[in-house]
Amino acid sequence: MANLSSRARTRYGSRMSWWSGKRVIVTGGAGFLGRHVVAALGAGAATEVVVPRSRDYDLRDLAAIRRLLAGGADVVIHLAARVGGIGANRAHPAEYFYDNLCMGTQLLHESWRAGVGKFVAIGTVCAYPKLAPVPFREDDLWNGYPEETNAPYGLAKKMLLVQAQAYRAQYGFNAVSLLPVNLYGPGDNFDPQTSHVIPALIRKAIAARDSGAMTVWGSGTATREFLYVADAAAAILLAAEHYDDGAPVNLGSGQEIAIRALVGLVTEMVGVAPQVQWDTSEPDGQPRRCLDVTRAAAAFGFRATTPLRVGLRRTIDWWLAEGGVAS
Repeated sequence: MANLSSRARTRYGSRMSWWSGKRVIVTGGAGFLGRHVVAALGAGAATEVVVPRSRDYDLRDLAAIRRLLAGGADVVIHLAARVGGIGANRAHPAEYFYDNLCMGTQLLHESWRAGVGKFVAIGTVCAYPKLAPVPFREDDLWNGYPEETNAPYGLAKKMLLVQAQAYRAQYGFNAVSLLPVNLYGPGDNFDPQTSHVIPALIRKAIAARDSGAMTVWGSGTATREFLYVADAAAAILLAAEHYDDGAPVNLGSGQEIAIRALVGLVTEMVGVAPQVQWDTSEPDGQPRRCLDVTRAAAAFGFRATTPLRVGLRRTIDWWLAEGGVAS
């Protein structure tokens, strides 16, 4: 499969024999990350990949989940989530908590009841404490409360980790938990109401070609780490194949960048030099984000392979090719 590190290829060789004959359910498989995971599964020769659509299977509804699992599954990869940027999290904290908690809790329980062989739970970097020491280590996950603007979302996803560990301890259920950092890449969500930082900045930079100015939330001092979406998909499949432990695992690049520097990089790559207004009346969010990624490397051989500049170039080019506009 594309985007696997050479170390992972050497260590594991072909994945085709592992996936052969398996029925795999990928919730959220039509979404940003999900489309990349499904494509990678196709390369891995899974016998059947099921992508439930929300119009057919509302994963908040227990009956819908049972109907989805009625055909059986060897692996469930749970990507489906209600997600968004700081503004969307502030506006809809109840939905972000309820929808994510309800989907995950019921799906994992019913997967266990249905005899699913492997459950891969996708959490979030938002589960980490607001002031966790940098780089974030999995052992620090419980040493404080998450950043307030996305705490309901982060805590809902964090409960899936607790549940996975509980079902492993009591029932021996092979559920694993992954904690990806901010993702980006072609196919990302560019909706100005719900997008995350990179697509939001790309839109604003393109708009600045005409206006000569752009406004960015916060002070620019906060830092973030980004993982290219195809790298994330590779990591998820490696974990599905080779990881069998209750300890959560960070998925990231291990590279930190300040928002101010990111704005400079995006505007340079778009080809503008706008006047940037920093709107300090809006929140920065978590002060810093950078993951310790050593556990993923040791446990299943994953290392990110796409540099930020390369990934940004692909993302910008995709958005422009798709007829992307500024507003």
